Amino acid sequence: MSRTVYLNGDYIPEEEAQVSIFDRGFVMGDAVYEVTCVLDGKLTDFEGHMARLERSLRELQITCDISRDEWLAIHRKLLELNGLTLGGVYLQVSRGNAGDRDFHFPPAGTPPTVVLYTQEHPDMLDGPKVTKGVRVISVPDLRWHRRDIKTVQLLWASIAKMTAEQAGKDDAWFVEDGFVTEGSSNNCYIVKGDTIITRPLSNDILHGITRASLLKILAERQMKVEERPFTIEDAQGADEAFYTSASSFVMPIVEVDGVTLGDGMPGPVAQRLREIYIDEARKHAI
Repeated sequence: MSRTVYLNGDYIPEEEAQVSIFDRGFVMGDAVYEVTCVLDGKLTDFEGHMARLERSLRELQITCDISRDEWLAIHRKLLELNGLTLGGVYLQVSRGNAGDRDFHFPPAGTPPTVVLYTQEHPDMLDGPKVTKGVRVISVPDLRWHRRDIKTVQLLWASIAKMTAEQAGKDDAWFVEDGFVTEGSSNNCYIVKGDTIITRPLSNDILHGITRASLLKILAERQMKVEERPFTIEDAQGADEAFYTSASSFVMPIVEVDGVTLGDGMPGPVAQRLREIYIDEARKHAI
């Protein structure tokens, strides 16, 4: 049985979903997206994802009149129709069908193209990466400089992941001007002593929703955090490293550019933060 997806107001089988070849998301990558994690059939960090979606749309001047209540209803309907309990809901909004390929924006009033679908992730909570940790390599950060906008322009991120896979590793960290910006699809952290270090927010990185929730948890527990840039060498000399994302929560890193961290196993800080984050996410899921 195929999934039911949402396309421009309709819930339809995925095989029947069609988007115009002239859609700006297809020909220009002119679209934004969000992925909201689903735990126990409920949505985590939903308000944060919707706030970031609204910001991304605003920054790119894409008009979409769907309210947060309506977004929530669509998400919940998809969960119900597809029986999803563990995974995520992908949401994408493009500038719509311009009628032909043109660098100029389509005429005012052109409706956006809105797509949502569910994705199952059965190993999200206890897959092999959780128990063994992740090995990363560094790659140059060649992306555009509005990484704070969550666009579908993910070609370099995809190439980075494939570069890591071809090197026999799990993921990649981007490096720019000698400093780590972020991972291919996640925010990065290192642990040195009693301090957790992560790059501060700017246009250079995505303003991660899981990142924001984790920093709130750390502040509530009065754990020491430094928001500052760090290098690959800093990471290699750290006690631990990890990354955060909506689909990975807190993921331990055990190797950076061939250098093993600690004893080569997930560290206690990352493991504990993962437990705490998942617990808090479950408490506040809707």
